[in-house]
Amino acid sequence: MTQSQTADVIIIGGGLIGLTQGLALAAHGISSHIVDRADPAIMLADGFDGRTSAISSSSMKMFEAIGLGDSLSGKGCPIEQIWVSDGLKPGELDFVPGEKDGYLGQMFENKFLRRILTRAAQESDLIQLHMPAQINSKQRDDGAARVQLDNGAVLTGQLLIVAEGRQSQTREEAGLKIAHWHYNHIALVGAITHEKSHENIAYEIFYPTGPFAVLPMLDDDQGRHRSAIVWSQTKGDAPAYLKLSPRAFTAELEKAMGHMLGIVELAAPLSSYPLGFHHAGQITAQRLALIGDSAHGIHPIAGQGLNLGLRDVASLTEVLVDGVRLGLDLGDAQLLARYSRWRSLDTLTVAASTDGLNRLFSVPGKAASAVRRFGMAVVQRTRPAKAFFMAEARGESGSLPKLLNGVAI
Repeated sequence: MTQSQTADVIIIGGGLIGLTQGLALAAHGISSHIVDRADPAIMLADGFDGRTSAISSSSMKMFEAIGLGDSLSGKGCPIEQIWVSDGLKPGELDFVPGEKDGYLGQMFENKFLRRILTRAAQESDLIQLHMPAQINSKQRDDGAARVQLDNGAVLTGQLLIVAEGRQSQTREEAGLKIAHWHYNHIALVGAITHEKSHENIAYEIFYPTGPFAVLPMLDDDQGRHRSAIVWSQTKGDAPAYLKLSPRAFTAELEKAMGHMLGIVELAAPLSSYPLGFHHAGQITAQRLALIGDSAHGIHPIAGQGLNLGLRDVASLTEVLVDGVRLGLDLGDAQLLARYSRWRSLDTLTVAASTDGLNRLFSVPGKAASAVRRFGMAVVQRTRPAKAFFMAEARGESGSLPKLLNGVAI
């Protein structure tokens, strides 16, 4: 006998974006099923895997607005300054907010964020977690969206929200095409301990082989200074770096950082992933909406990938809450069209900006470097330009949803 379970929406994907979407909706009385094939016990196992995320100040305001402020308070490392250079050459650019402006963002361990979000979802009366679970079939029609699981359960909702990530099968099944390309680069991701304090500074060093980010983290339990690293290498060179012994690899790290943090040691296993760009031309279909990496994937050069997805969450939440108050079906085409209009320009602008920035700093040669450093010097001396870039880093530019201003809808 088939078991039928009904909620207002069905969210496919129980990662950081999918869980936040369910919690944001639950904070406004909208129920959801969240389905993911991953086993939470494995994903939340003890230990630091080296993966971190920069959470912008606007994204933090949303977490606070949906009731997660106390759980996150003091657990992230504030980013108080961003220091940018072209291969450690003279002419660096630094972004330092004013005393009243607050942090540019905070660095969190991904496992910690997932643990907080999962616990909150488990405690919510409006969220039903189906994890781990395999999906046998999906159906969308004029009446509802339905998902059948491998255990025989049939989940029913008014809207299917897709947060599956870059390789979204549901997006492909819906016929939503993406523009995409590869950068011929591999990101080496990990964490380090280091001799000198980072002073809450995020470093972004651009080399012809790709950008190198050193991002501040809280000291570990033994009081050692820590930072996360995202080091872009060409596909040809990356395998050789990954084969180096820990001592040889950290020697290369120290050299790439100009020894600014002193002696370095690895604090977590290294991981790697290919860098690419993708952007969905349409992010909605009948009773379906894409959020996060299912809708767009950008270069990590500015650390805005997760925050861009959280902006999707805040926008879709506001659209759906407004729809409930107007008595509309949550899968109503008018609501989905509003979400699509709201997000399309912002995501395309951010994606194009990060792509252009990566290409600009990838041009080799002394002349190109001189031009870049001249431009950085101009920005360094121009207060409005620096204010603009800092607003972008905080996620506070453009037409913001209420949640990103810390206001419940």
